[in-house]
Amino acid sequence: MSDATQRGGRAVFRFHDFRAYVSSRFLWTLGLQIQNVAIAWIVYSLTNDPFALGLIGLCAFIPSVPLSLVTGPAADRYDRRIILIVSCTVMAIGSGILTMLLLSGSITPGRMWPVYATIVLVGAARSFANPAGQALMTNLVPDEEFPSAVAWNNSINQTASVGGPALGGLLFPFGSMVPFVVAFVCFVLAVVLTISIRTRPPRAEKIRATWSVIVAGYKFIWSRPVILGAITLDLVAVLLGGATALLPIFAKDIFETGPWGLGILRSMASIGSIFAAVMLANYPLRGHVGRTMFVCVIIYGVCTIGFGLSTHIVPAAIFLLVLGAADMVSVVIRQSLIQIETPNEMRGRVMAVHTILTGTSNQLGEFESGTLAYFIGAVPTVLFGGASAIVASLLWMRLFPELRKREKISS
Repeated sequence: MSDATQRGGRAVFRFHDFRAYVSSRFLWTLGLQIQNVAIAWIVYSLTNDPFALGLIGLCAFIPSVPLSLVTGPAADRYDRRIILIVSCTVMAIGSGILTMLLLSGSITPGRMWPVYATIVLVGAARSFANPAGQALMTNLVPDEEFPSAVAWNNSINQTASVGGPALGGLLFPFGSMVPFVVAFVCFVLAVVLTISIRTRPPRAEKIRATWSVIVAGYKFIWSRPVILGAITLDLVAVLLGGATALLPIFAKDIFETGPWGLGILRSMASIGSIFAAVMLANYPLRGHVGRTMFVCVIIYGVCTIGFGLSTHIVPAAIFLLVLGAADMVSVVIRQSLIQIETPNEMRGRVMAVHTILTGTSNQLGEFESGTLAYFIGAVPTVLFGGASAIVASLLWMRLFPELRKREKISS
Protein backbone atom coordinates (compact mmCIF):
# COMPACT_ATOMS: atom_id res chain seq x y z
CA MET A 1 0.00 0.00 0.00
CA SER A 2 1.35 3.43 -0.94
CA ASP A 3 2.09 6.16 1.52
CA ALA A 4 -0.60 8.30 0.00
CA THR A 5 -3.16 5.60 0.55
CA GLN A 6 -2.11 5.22 4.17
CA ARG A 7 -2.91 8.87 4.84
CA GLY A 8 -6.59 7.94 4.99
CA GLY A 9 -9.77 8.65 3.06
CA ARG A 10 -8.93 12.29 2.35
CA ALA A 11 -5.94 11.20 0.24
CA VAL A 12 -8.22 10.96 -2.81
CA PHE A 13 -8.41 14.76 -2.90
CA ARG A 14 -4.78 14.99 -4.02
CA PHE A 15 -6.04 14.18 -7.53
CA HIS A 16 -7.02 17.38 -9.37
CA ASP A 17 -9.47 15.64 -11.68
CA PHE A 18 -11.28 14.00 -8.78
CA ARG A 19 -11.61 17.38 -7.06
CA ALA A 20 -12.95 18.93 -10.28
CA TYR A 21 -15.40 16.07 -10.78
CA VAL A 22 -16.88 16.09 -7.28
CA SER A 23 -17.09 19.89 -7.31
CA SER A 24 -18.97 19.77 -10.60
CA ARG A 25 -21.23 17.01 -9.28
CA PHE A 26 -21.88 19.06 -6.15
CA LEU A 27 -22.97 22.07 -8.19
CA TRP A 28 -25.29 20.33 -10.61
CA THR A 29 -26.81 18.29 -7.80
CA LEU A 30 -27.28 21.49 -5.80
CA GLY A 31 -28.95 23.11 -8.80
CA LEU A 32 -31.27 20.14 -9.32
CA GLN A 33 -32.26 20.05 -5.65
CA ILE A 34 -32.99 23.78 -5.55
CA GLN A 35 -35.04 23.41 -8.71
CA ASN A 36 -36.88 20.27 -7.57
CA VAL A 37 -38.06 21.71 -4.26
CA ALA A 38 -39.16 24.91 -6.01
CA ILE A 39 -41.13 22.97 -8.63
CA ALA A 40 -42.78 20.76 -6.00
CA TRP A 41 -43.88 23.71 -3.90
CA ILE A 42 -45.21 25.69 -6.88
CA VAL A 43 -47.13 22.70 -8.25
CA TYR A 44 -48.76 21.75 -4.95
CA SER A 45 -49.48 25.37 -3.98
CA LEU A 46 -51.32 25.91 -7.24
CA THR A 47 -53.14 22.56 -7.46
CA ASN A 48 -53.41 21.11 -3.91
CA ASP A 49 -53.40 17.76 -5.71
CA PRO A 50 -51.18 14.80 -4.63
CA PHE A 51 -51.52 13.34 -8.12
CA ALA A 52 -50.02 16.52 -9.59
CA LEU A 53 -47.01 15.96 -7.33
CA GLY A 54 -46.79 12.38 -8.54
CA LEU A 55 -46.70 13.57 -12.13
CA ILE A 56 -43.45 15.41 -11.37
CA GLY A 57 -41.77 12.09 -10.63
CA LEU A 58 -43.36 10.43 -13.65
CA CYS A 59 -42.13 13.16 -16.00
CA ALA A 60 -38.60 12.86 -14.59
CA PHE A 61 -38.77 9.09 -15.10
CA ILE A 62 -40.25 8.97 -18.62
CA PRO A 63 -37.09 9.84 -20.60
CA SER A 64 -34.92 7.44 -18.63
CA VAL A 65 -36.67 4.33 -19.97
CA PRO A 66 -35.95 4.67 -23.71
CA LEU A 67 -32.71 6.56 -23.15
CA SER A 68 -31.27 3.82 -20.94
CA LEU A 69 -30.74 1.83 -24.14
CA VAL A 70 -28.35 4.47 -25.52
CA THR A 71 -26.87 6.32 -22.51
CA GLY A 72 -24.73 3.35 -21.49
CA PRO A 73 -23.25 2.65 -24.93
CA ALA A 74 -22.71 6.40 -25.33
CA ALA A 75 -20.69 6.52 -22.10
CA ASP A 76 -18.52 3.63 -23.33
CA ARG A 77 -18.13 4.92 -26.87
CA TYR A 78 -17.69 8.68 -26.41
CA ASP A 79 -15.79 11.01 -24.09
CA ARG A 80 -17.64 10.85 -20.77
CA ARG A 81 -16.44 14.34 -19.94
CA ILE A 82 -18.11 15.77 -23.04
CA ILE A 83 -21.34 13.98 -22.19
CA LEU A 84 -21.31 15.63 -18.77
CA ILE A 85 -20.67 19.06 -20.29
CA VAL A 86 -23.60 18.72 -22.70
CA SER A 87 -25.88 17.32 -19.98
CA CYS A 88 -25.19 20.19 -17.57
CA THR A 89 -25.75 22.66 -20.40
CA VAL A 90 -29.18 21.17 -21.07
CA MET A 91 -29.98 21.37 -17.34
CA ALA A 92 -29.10 25.08 -17.44
CA ILE A 93 -31.43 25.53 -20.40
CA GLY A 94 -34.20 23.89 -18.39
CA SER A 95 -33.70 26.37 -15.54
CA GLY A 96 -33.83 29.22 -18.03
CA ILE A 97 -37.12 27.94 -19.45
CA LEU A 98 -38.71 27.68 -15.99
CA THR A 99 -37.56 31.19 -15.13
CA MET A 100 -39.14 32.59 -18.30
CA LEU A 101 -42.38 30.68 -17.66
CA LEU A 102 -42.69 32.27 -14.22
CA LEU A 103 -41.79 35.75 -15.45
CA SER A 104 -44.40 35.53 -18.20
CA GLY A 105 -47.12 34.17 -15.89
CA SER A 106 -47.53 31.07 -18.05
CA ILE A 107 -47.86 28.67 -15.10
CA THR A 108 -51.44 28.38 -13.80
CA PRO A 109 -53.44 25.59 -12.08
CA GLY A 110 -54.96 24.65 -15.43
CA ARG A 111 -51.75 25.01 -17.44
CA MET A 112 -49.01 22.94 -15.85
CA TRP A 113 -47.87 21.12 -18.98
CA PRO A 114 -44.94 23.50 -19.71
CA VAL A 115 -43.52 22.65 -16.28
CA TYR A 116 -43.89 18.93 -16.88
CA ALA A 117 -42.35 19.22 -20.35
CA THR A 118 -39.31 20.99 -18.90
CA ILE A 119 -38.97 18.29 -16.26
CA VAL A 120 -38.82 15.71 -19.07
CA LEU A 121 -36.04 17.71 -20.73
CA VAL A 122 -33.98 17.92 -17.54
CA GLY A 123 -34.68 14.24 -16.84
CA ALA A 124 -33.22 13.34 -20.23
CA ALA A 125 -30.05 15.27 -19.39
CA ARG A 126 -29.76 13.45 -16.06
CA SER A 127 -30.16 10.11 -17.87
CA PHE A 128 -26.94 10.82 -19.76
CA ALA A 129 -25.08 12.53 -16.90
CA ASN A 130 -25.45 9.83 -14.26
CA PRO A 131 -23.90 6.81 -16.04
CA ALA A 132 -21.24 8.93 -17.74
CA GLY A 133 -20.26 10.60 -14.47
CA GLN A 134 -20.17 7.43 -12.41
CA ALA A 135 -18.17 5.60 -15.09
CA LEU A 136 -15.76 8.52 -15.40
CA MET A 137 -15.08 8.67 -11.66
CA THR A 138 -13.69 5.14 -11.71
CA ASN A 139 -10.73 6.37 -13.75
CA LEU A 140 -9.90 9.38 -11.58
CA VAL A 141 -8.40 7.50 -8.59
CA PRO A 142 -6.49 4.23 -8.10
CA ASP A 143 -8.57 1.10 -7.54
CA GLU A 144 -7.44 0.71 -3.93
CA GLU A 145 -8.83 4.15 -3.10
CA PHE A 146 -12.05 3.80 -5.05
CA PRO A 147 -14.35 2.82 -2.11
CA SER A 148 -13.14 5.93 -0.30
CA ALA A 149 -13.75 8.01 -3.43
CA VAL A 150 -17.30 6.64 -3.68
CA ALA A 151 -17.97 7.54 -0.06
CA TRP A 152 -16.57 11.07 -0.47
CA ASN A 153 -18.46 11.55 -3.72
CA ASN A 154 -21.69 10.52 -2.03
CA SER A 155 -20.92 12.69 0.99
CA ILE A 156 -20.38 15.76 -1.18
CA ASN A 157 -23.39 14.86 -3.29
CA GLN A 158 -25.55 14.58 -0.18
CA THR A 159 -24.21 17.90 1.08
CA ALA A 160 -25.69 19.39 -2.06
CA SER A 161 -28.89 17.47 -1.39
CA VAL A 162 -29.04 19.09 2.05
CA GLY A 163 -28.22 22.61 0.91
CA GLY A 164 -30.41 22.49 -2.20
CA PRO A 165 -33.86 22.06 -0.61
CA ALA A 166 -33.04 24.37 2.28
CA LEU A 167 -31.66 27.03 -0.06
CA GLY A 168 -34.60 26.62 -2.40
CA GLY A 169 -37.02 27.29 0.47
CA LEU A 170 -35.04 30.29 1.70
CA LEU A 171 -34.91 31.84 -1.78
CA PHE A 172 -38.70 31.88 -2.24
CA PRO A 173 -39.27 35.15 -0.31
CA PHE A 174 -37.10 36.92 -2.91
CA GLY A 175 -39.32 35.80 -5.77
CA SER A 176 -40.58 32.51 -7.17
CA MET A 177 -38.15 32.67 -10.09
CA VAL A 178 -35.05 33.27 -7.93
CA PRO A 179 -34.45 29.55 -7.12
CA PHE A 180 -34.38 28.80 -10.84
CA VAL A 181 -31.90 31.59 -11.54
CA VAL A 182 -29.59 30.27 -8.82
CA ALA A 183 -29.95 26.74 -10.24
CA PHE A 184 -28.98 28.09 -13.67
CA VAL A 185 -25.76 29.57 -12.22
CA CYS A 186 -24.93 26.24 -10.54
CA PHE A 187 -25.26 24.35 -13.82
CA VAL A 188 -23.06 26.83 -15.68
CA LEU A 189 -20.32 26.57 -13.04
CA ALA A 190 -20.57 22.77 -13.23
CA VAL A 191 -19.87 22.98 -16.96
CA VAL A 192 -16.74 25.08 -16.33
CA LEU A 193 -15.39 22.61 -13.76
CA THR A 194 -16.06 19.61 -15.96
CA ILE A 195 -14.13 21.24 -18.80
CA SER A 196 -11.09 21.42 -16.47
CA ILE A 197 -10.94 17.61 -16.06
CA ARG A 198 -7.85 16.38 -17.88
CA THR A 199 -8.24 12.59 -17.55
CA ARG A 200 -9.09 10.69 -20.70
CA PRO A 201 -10.26 7.22 -19.58
CA PRO A 202 -8.87 4.24 -21.48
CA ARG A 203 -11.40 2.76 -23.85
CA ALA A 204 -11.54 -0.45 -25.75
CA GLU A 205 -11.90 -0.37 -29.50
CA LYS A 206 -14.84 1.62 -30.80
CA ILE A 207 -18.03 -0.30 -30.15
CA ARG A 208 -20.89 -0.42 -32.63
CA ALA A 209 -24.38 0.36 -31.37
CA THR A 210 -25.78 -3.09 -32.14
CA TRP A 211 -28.60 -4.62 -30.13
CA SER A 212 -26.18 -6.99 -28.38
CA VAL A 213 -24.07 -4.01 -27.28
CA ILE A 214 -27.12 -2.11 -26.05
CA VAL A 215 -28.41 -4.96 -23.87
CA ALA A 216 -24.96 -6.09 -22.72
CA GLY A 217 -25.32 -4.16 -19.46
CA TYR A 218 -28.52 -6.01 -18.60
CA LYS A 219 -26.95 -9.37 -19.42
CA PHE A 220 -23.89 -8.61 -17.32
CA ILE A 221 -25.97 -7.67 -14.27
CA TRP A 222 -28.21 -10.72 -14.69
CA SER A 223 -25.14 -12.97 -14.68
CA ARG A 224 -23.84 -11.51 -11.37
CA PRO A 225 -26.16 -12.48 -8.46
CA VAL A 226 -24.42 -10.10 -6.04
CA ILE A 227 -24.92 -7.09 -8.32
CA LEU A 228 -28.41 -8.17 -9.37
CA GLY A 229 -29.53 -8.60 -5.76
CA ALA A 230 -28.11 -5.26 -4.63
CA ILE A 231 -29.66 -3.30 -7.50
CA THR A 232 -33.10 -4.91 -7.40
CA LEU A 233 -33.36 -4.61 -3.62
CA ASP A 234 -32.77 -0.88 -3.87
CA LEU A 235 -35.21 -0.69 -6.76
CA VAL A 236 -38.04 -2.27 -4.78
CA ALA A 237 -37.28 -0.44 -1.52
CA VAL A 238 -37.14 3.00 -3.14
CA LEU A 239 -40.01 2.36 -5.54
CA LEU A 240 -42.40 1.39 -2.75
CA GLY A 241 -40.80 3.01 0.29
CA GLY A 242 -40.03 6.51 -0.95
CA ALA A 243 -41.92 9.36 0.72
CA THR A 244 -40.10 12.28 -0.92
CA ALA A 245 -42.93 13.17 -3.29
CA LEU A 246 -45.35 13.54 -0.38
CA LEU A 247 -43.20 15.89 1.72
CA PRO A 248 -45.05 19.00 0.47
CA ILE A 249 -48.28 17.46 1.79
CA PHE A 250 -46.74 16.75 5.20
CA ALA A 251 -45.16 20.22 5.37
CA LYS A 252 -48.29 22.12 4.33
CA ASP A 253 -51.23 20.06 5.59
CA ILE A 254 -49.97 17.89 8.46
CA PHE A 255 -47.18 19.93 10.09
CA GLU A 256 -48.67 23.26 8.90
CA THR A 257 -45.41 24.92 7.88
CA GLY A 258 -44.39 26.86 4.76
CA PRO A 259 -41.62 26.32 2.22
CA TRP A 260 -39.07 26.43 5.04
CA GLY A 261 -40.64 23.32 6.56
CA LEU A 262 -40.46 21.53 3.24
CA GLY A 263 -36.82 22.56 2.95
CA ILE A 264 -36.06 21.13 6.40
CA LEU A 265 -37.82 17.84 5.65
CA ARG A 266 -36.07 17.49 2.29
CA SER A 267 -32.73 18.21 3.94
CA MET A 268 -32.84 15.90 6.97
CA ALA A 269 -32.36 12.63 5.09
CA SER A 270 -29.39 14.15 3.32
CA ILE A 271 -27.86 15.33 6.60
CA GLY A 272 -27.98 11.74 7.82
CA SER A 273 -26.47 10.62 4.53
CA ILE A 274 -23.60 13.07 4.88
CA PHE A 275 -22.77 11.85 8.35
CA ALA A 276 -22.79 8.21 7.24
CA ALA A 277 -20.77 8.92 4.08
CA VAL A 278 -18.07 10.85 5.96
CA MET A 279 -17.78 8.04 8.49
CA LEU A 280 -17.49 5.45 5.73
CA ALA A 281 -14.93 7.54 3.86
CA ASN A 282 -12.67 7.65 6.91
CA TYR A 283 -13.55 4.23 8.33
CA PRO A 284 -14.44 1.89 5.44
CA LEU A 285 -16.40 -1.26 6.13
CA ARG A 286 -14.03 -4.17 6.74
CA GLY A 287 -16.48 -7.07 6.74
CA HIS A 288 -20.10 -8.30 6.69
CA VAL A 289 -20.97 -5.86 3.92
CA GLY A 290 -23.85 -8.00 2.63
CA ARG A 291 -25.63 -8.33 5.96
CA THR A 292 -24.94 -4.68 6.72
CA MET A 293 -26.73 -3.63 3.53
CA PHE A 294 -29.81 -5.71 4.36
CA VAL A 295 -29.97 -4.37 7.92
CA CYS A 296 -29.74 -0.81 6.61
CA VAL A 297 -32.68 -1.36 4.25
CA ILE A 298 -34.72 -2.68 7.19
CA ILE A 299 -33.81 0.42 9.22
CA TYR A 300 -34.84 2.51 6.22
CA GLY A 301 -38.27 0.87 6.27
CA VAL A 302 -38.72 1.25 10.03
CA CYS A 303 -37.84 4.96 9.87
CA THR A 304 -40.24 5.47 6.96
CA ILE A 305 -43.03 4.06 9.13
CA GLY A 306 -41.94 6.28 12.02
CA PHE A 307 -42.06 9.33 9.77
CA GLY A 308 -45.54 8.42 8.54
CA LEU A 309 -46.84 8.17 12.12
CA SER A 310 -45.31 11.51 13.18
CA THR A 311 -47.67 14.38 13.97
CA HIS A 312 -44.97 17.02 14.53
CA ILE A 313 -42.09 18.13 12.34
CA VAL A 314 -39.40 17.46 15.00
CA PRO A 315 -39.81 13.65 15.36
CA ALA A 316 -40.47 13.44 11.62
CA ALA A 317 -37.14 15.16 10.95
CA ILE A 318 -35.32 12.77 13.30
CA PHE A 319 -36.75 9.73 11.53
CA LEU A 320 -35.67 11.19 8.18
CA LEU A 321 -32.19 11.81 9.58
CA VAL A 322 -31.70 8.15 10.56
CA LEU A 323 -33.36 7.01 7.34
CA GLY A 324 -30.82 8.98 5.31
CA ALA A 325 -27.86 7.53 7.21
CA ALA A 326 -29.05 3.96 6.71
CA ASP A 327 -29.75 4.58 3.04
CA MET A 328 -26.26 6.01 2.47
CA VAL A 329 -24.54 2.93 3.92
CA SER A 330 -26.46 0.69 1.51
CA VAL A 331 -25.71 3.07 -1.39
CA VAL A 332 -21.95 3.05 -0.76
CA ILE A 333 -21.90 -0.75 -0.51
CA ARG A 334 -23.95 -1.18 -3.68
CA GLN A 335 -22.03 1.33 -5.80
CA SER A 336 -18.67 -0.01 -4.67
CA LEU A 337 -19.66 -3.60 -5.46
CA ILE A 338 -20.90 -2.67 -8.92
CA GLN A 339 -18.04 -0.46 -10.04
CA ILE A 340 -15.21 -2.56 -8.60
CA GLU A 341 -16.48 -5.75 -10.25
CA THR A 342 -17.36 -4.23 -13.64
CA PRO A 343 -14.68 -3.99 -16.37
CA ASN A 344 -13.96 -0.45 -17.60
CA GLU A 345 -15.23 -1.18 -21.11
CA MET A 346 -18.60 -2.21 -19.63
CA ARG A 347 -19.00 0.43 -16.91
CA GLY A 348 -20.98 2.90 -18.99
CA ARG A 349 -23.60 0.34 -19.96
CA VAL A 350 -23.78 -1.22 -16.50
CA MET A 351 -24.08 2.17 -14.82
CA ALA A 352 -26.82 3.13 -17.28
CA VAL A 353 -28.81 0.08 -16.21
CA HIS A 354 -27.99 0.86 -12.58
CA THR A 355 -29.30 4.39 -13.10
CA ILE A 356 -32.62 3.33 -14.56
CA LEU A 357 -33.20 0.54 -12.02
CA THR A 358 -32.24 2.53 -8.94
CA GLY A 359 -31.68 6.21 -9.66
CA THR A 360 -34.85 6.65 -11.70
CA SER A 361 -36.81 4.43 -9.31
CA ASN A 362 -36.87 7.55 -7.14
CA GLN A 363 -38.89 9.36 -9.79
CA LEU A 364 -41.16 6.39 -10.50
CA GLY A 365 -41.56 5.93 -6.74
CA GLU A 366 -42.68 9.55 -6.48
CA PHE A 367 -45.35 8.89 -9.10
CA GLU A 368 -46.44 5.73 -7.28
CA SER A 369 -46.61 7.56 -3.95
CA GLY A 370 -48.51 10.52 -5.38
CA THR A 371 -51.01 8.28 -7.16
CA LEU A 372 -51.56 6.02 -4.14
CA ALA A 373 -51.89 9.04 -1.83
CA TYR A 374 -54.60 10.39 -4.14
CA PHE A 375 -56.70 7.31 -3.37
CA ILE A 376 -55.83 6.36 0.22
CA GLY A 377 -54.11 9.44 1.69
CA ALA A 378 -50.52 10.45 2.38
CA VAL A 379 -50.05 8.76 5.76
CA PRO A 380 -51.30 5.27 4.72
CA THR A 381 -49.14 5.51 1.60
CA VAL A 382 -45.99 6.18 3.64
CA LEU A 383 -46.80 3.36 6.09
CA PHE A 384 -47.33 0.93 3.22
CA GLY A 385 -44.00 1.97 1.71
CA GLY A 386 -42.05 1.45 4.92
CA ALA A 387 -43.55 -1.99 5.46
CA SER A 388 -42.78 -2.93 1.84
CA ALA A 389 -39.10 -2.03 2.29
CA ILE A 390 -38.84 -4.28 5.35
CA VAL A 391 -40.55 -7.20 3.63
CA ALA A 392 -38.38 -6.78 0.53
CA SER A 393 -35.18 -6.89 2.58
CA LEU A 394 -36.22 -10.09 4.38
CA LEU A 395 -37.26 -11.71 1.10
CA TRP A 396 -34.07 -10.72 -0.75
CA MET A 397 -31.94 -12.23 2.03
CA ARG A 398 -33.38 -15.60 1.04
CA LEU A 399 -33.37 -15.02 -2.72
CA PHE A 400 -29.74 -13.83 -2.84
CA PRO A 401 -27.73 -15.78 -0.23
CA GLU A 402 -24.45 -14.96 -2.01
CA LEU A 403 -25.11 -11.26 -1.41
CA ARG A 404 -26.13 -11.88 2.20
CA LYS A 405 -22.90 -13.80 2.86
CA ARG A 406 -20.64 -11.27 1.12
CA GLU A 407 -17.90 -10.24 3.57
CA LYS A 408 -15.90 -7.58 1.70
CA ILE A 409 -16.34 -5.14 -1.17
CA SER A 410 -13.63 -6.84 -3.19
CA SER A 411 -14.29 -10.50 -3.94
